[in-house]
Amino acid sequence: MDVFMSILQLFAGVGVFMAGMKFMSDGLQKSAGKGMRQMFNRLSDKRLAGYGIGAGVTSLIQSSAATSVMAMGLVNAGIMKLPQATSIVLGAKVGTTITGVIVALSAFGSGGFDLNVFFAAISVVGVSMILFSKRERINRVGYILMGFGLIFVGLIFMKNAMGTEQISTFFTNLFKTIDNVFLLMLISLLFTALIQSSSASTGIYITLMGTIDVATGLPVMTTYQAFFLVIGANIGTCITAVLAAIGASNNAKRVAFLHVITSIFGAIVFSLLLVICGKAIESFMDGLIELPQWRIAIFNVVFNLSYTLILLPFVNQLTSFSRLVIKESESEKHTAVKYIDDRLLSTPTIAVAQVQKEVLHMAELAKTNLILAKDALINYDVNSDELLERNEADINMLNKEIASYLIKISSLNISASDEKLVGTLHHVINDIERIGDHAENFMELATAILQENAELSEDAVAELKNMFEKVIDMFTKGLSIVETRNKAGLKEIASLENEIDGLKTLYGDHHIRRLHEQKCTVEGGTYFYDIITELERVADHVTNIAFSIDSPTGTMATDL
Repeated sequence: MDVFMSILQLFAGVGVFMAGMKFMSDGLQKSAGKGMRQMFNRLSDKRLAGYGIGAGVTSLIQSSAATSVMAMGLVNAGIMKLPQATSIVLGAKVGTTITGVIVALSAFGSGGFDLNVFFAAISVVGVSMILFSKRERINRVGYILMGFGLIFVGLIFMKNAMGTEQISTFFTNLFKTIDNVFLLMLISLLFTALIQSSSASTGIYITLMGTIDVATGLPVMTTYQAFFLVIGANIGTCITAVLAAIGASNNAKRVAFLHVITSIFGAIVFSLLLVICGKAIESFMDGLIELPQWRIAIFNVVFNLSYTLILLPFVNQLTSFSRLVIKESESEKHTAVKYIDDRLLSTPTIAVAQVQKEVLHMAELAKTNLILAKDALINYDVNSDELLERNEADINMLNKEIASYLIKISSLNISASDEKLVGTLHHVINDIERIGDHAENFMELATAILQENAELSEDAVAELKNMFEKVIDMFTKGLSIVETRNKAGLKEIASLENEIDGLKTLYGDHHIRRLHEQKCTVEGGTYFYDIITELERVADHVTNIAFSIDSPTGTMATDL
């Protein structure tokens, strides 16, 4: 029964440890969400910048695999180039070592003072902040502290379980039996692939490194063995990216391929180094660093930092090699989607940023169709109707894809501000889709005018041109407001909306006068009034879109 309870305690410790990592990661993501978005918006072709972004983002989300999958999603969406993604993947391998450093803190404490207990108690502070404060910013910090504390609660559970004679003896015998370090590497690879987190597996190895066999008083494994466990974990974490590459574009598959081959390169180089002079390195580190946990944490940092910096100058060569292995396909299915990808859902704050870009992309298509429809009506030329129909099909596709993506985001653990934004975007895409429908109606009216030879008077055409241009200008300004989230321009949008309402009334009166004076045909008069009525409705939809940054439904503020 004692052995059974120790095993349960060991598994409980692993569970609490991984839960702590998850809570801390979620809290960090929410707190640094805007900063993460800004980092990706400033992507450049500079390798060190990409390397730094990869390391920084991975430090926040505690998973190099998740960062690699995110890079795959951005490449798949065409936002990021392959060399940029490669730099980010290399940086991610360094960022993931932060977990090992955190776990190694558990080695400190002496004279009856256990630092693990102190750190674990921080979880109480975090939980209290979550329970007793309704402010989102405080809750985010609460999740970070709670997650940080739970990591050490898990470590205490694992340490106590491994501290029993039966469990410590089991691990001692296990590592004595597996005397082949490459078999250890393989086991670590498979274990990490199973739990899909090199951070978690490395944290467990560091805890094992600090475990003393109760019977012999010696560590359950050697520093040399731990080196190979860390190397195996570095390869095993690639499984997440490999699975995510299924069904992705060729470039996304290349990112997964590069994630794997760079990890294999690092494993081969360091394995050869350890085989040749591993015992000397072990003796050096054992003599230099007293705490065994820190030997592994430092090795993990040095290992990932060294081989990634070696590879960083060869990013272009690596991407060229990936293109040789994964050939270009003859053709890919057309899709209107440019920015969103399910792989980005693993990092909600980036998924929210990308869906905003996709909404603006959808809006630009609708604006393009308005311009095409205007030219068709003004110039009596409907040759662009096929292009308009293709754009309209894309708008409809985007409406469905974005709506589905927003529902997926809603199910994730996102901040209150992002949750509000996601709800708002549901209304925005409906308004954009309706503008696209109006543009299609305008093209149909242009076709009907040509077929019935119901041309409008020059005055009527001039008025339509003026009203179209004002609506399109209003649409451009409205989209700029949505993109920048700057409320300063809302007053101008409200003013333009009132002006267009006035133009509809004024131009309607003008056209009735033209009909009485027989300057326009009755058929043309019907079409004219239909057009200005629909333009006024387009302006209403544009107003809803612009005011969505102030109200989820786009309701105009009464004080404007």
